[in-house]
Amino acid sequence: MVKYIFTASLGLCLLAANAASAATDNQPIDSKTTDGAASVLTLTVDQYSDQISKDDINKWTKNSNSFSLSPVAKTEFENTTYCPTDKLFCFLTLTRNQRQYLHLSSKTSLDMEAIKSHLEDLARKVNRDPAEAKFKVENGVVTSFGESQNGITLDVDKSLQIIADTLNKNISGPQTIALSFASKKPQTNYGDVNNLGITSLIGEGTSNFKGSPKNRIFNIKVAAERFNGLLIKPGEEFSFVKNLGEVDGEHGYLPELVIKNNVTEPEFGGGICQVSTTAFRAAIYSGLKITARRNHAYPVSYYNPQGMDSTVYVPNPDLRFLNNTPNYILIQTKIVGTVLTFDFYGTDDGRKTTVDGPYITDKQPDGSLKAHFSQTVVDKDGKEFINDVFNSSYGSPYKYPHPGGPVLTVKPANWSNDEWKAYKKTAKNTP
Repeated sequence: MVKYIFTASLGLCLLAANAASAATDNQPIDSKTTDGAASVLTLTVDQYSDQISKDDINKWTKNSNSFSLSPVAKTEFENTTYCPTDKLFCFLTLTRNQRQYLHLSSKTSLDMEAIKSHLEDLARKVNRDPAEAKFKVENGVVTSFGESQNGITLDVDKSLQIIADTLNKNISGPQTIALSFASKKPQTNYGDVNNLGITSLIGEGTSNFKGSPKNRIFNIKVAAERFNGLLIKPGEEFSFVKNLGEVDGEHGYLPELVIKNNVTEPEFGGGICQVSTTAFRAAIYSGLKITARRNHAYPVSYYNPQGMDSTVYVPNPDLRFLNNTPNYILIQTKIVGTVLTFDFYGTDDGRKTTVDGPYITDKQPDGSLKAHFSQTVVDKDGKEFINDVFNSSYGSPYKYPHPGGPVLTVKPANWSNDEWKAYKKTAKNTP
């Protein structure tokens, strides 16, 4: 009898190893639950609803088979010599009599990895940072025009357990499952409008995008609207890239030329640098402290005068500056014709800002040049607290070829033979 138990146990262990089995963290559900859960499910995250079809439910389950020996019931297999694994293994571990009591059973379980993958995709759709209330200035009065909104972060692990617990019950008919998420409140709302200290225009920046193609103009309008009505807290370091958010087709952008990897090529969001350049100029003339700024790889006419541009690309380079005023700063953007304007409203603390330049130096035959300007800021008592010089070094635009762009036929005087050779090779390979 002991020999029989040992042989049967060994056979079952090895048979199970050859059969598909559920992962240890999968929670079993019976066939009734599977059929019942095949109805449409609704997953909710705050105000967002995610409809789950019967086909989706089927993808969230998996079947596994296992073999067992019954001491009383004979096998359902007509072929009593059937061996579900290696025949030599069966011969050594199972007697002919035992194979007559061999049974196949199936088990349905949740595929937790498949559900988790769906939740991770869902998180990318619903997760958001808190949206601060937006304000505007009308007739010298600050009013709110955009409602604040709580931030949301889906708790994938807790939501996974909630779904598993629901599907493992004997349920029937449509089900609604409220998923777990964390909520973060914004820092400003409508009630703050009278406490922001916004009393006057403290600085303005402008740029002209005349001659831009329609996709570039479209992207400029989309990006500029992202900043219209934003608030910068006193002492806050403002990040252009962070407030800009995602730049792709899903967020409303069209393909347009950008400078990337030593070429100028189409990409979603081309033209956003018109917006960052204008914001940079507004920050300069407002007497704010610039903490990060980079000029473009080569001179671009949209950013004249050269030397006062700011390139951005998610996640870097970024434009960042510090609100060193005593109160909030409100950003208002507007487009009149082809002129983009950033107005910074805040508290006039008596500071005076002087901008000297920009001055173009070292201009070369290939279009490369250098430029610089300075920003000096003094407080109401005449004490200087910012004295910064912004240097820009631009390469030749011909070294960043793009479709339909100008092509050199004669080597510029300031180019070496190797540079000319490399240029001709690059220009030849440009569509």
